[in-house]
Amino acid sequence: MQVRSVCLLFASLVVTIASVTGCGGSSMKSYNVSGDVTFDGAPLPRGTIQFLPDATKGNKGPAGFANVVDGKFDTKTSGKGTVGGPHKVVISGFDGKADPSAELLLGNQLFGDYRTDADLPMEDGTQNFDVPKSATAGPQRSNYSEP
Repeated sequence: MQVRSVCLLFASLVVTIASVTGCGGSSMKSYNVSGDVTFDGAPLPRGTIQFLPDATKGNKGPAGFANVVDGKFDTKTSGKGTVGGPHKVVISGFDGKADPSAELLLGNQLFGDYRTDADLPMEDGTQNFDVPKSATAGPQRSNYSEP
């Protein structure tokens, strides 16, 4: 009976370690990106920024993202890093004036998804983005073609 308990304990330990560490590692290195986001020249009050590897330029891997607060973002503190290389960048902007009873905790939307391209370094780095006032013209503003 005692041998069986030891075996169950050992098996539980192996399963716990495997679930915490995973069965395999990712071979893709992740890099942190931080920087500023402005809207019409002023810091963006609130928003999100996504970094999507540009498959049309041979880049692949998981997307990176971060929250934008008072014009600043950092994938290390509020998101997930990038794989570096060519990316499509999607920025959503809000005024930061949230109504606690409302569903939109980031406030009112200032512009639809603004899209641009960026070639991110294969190392931790800084990248700044300026969303022009013309981004308010429609639900989606794009300066690149969707594949």
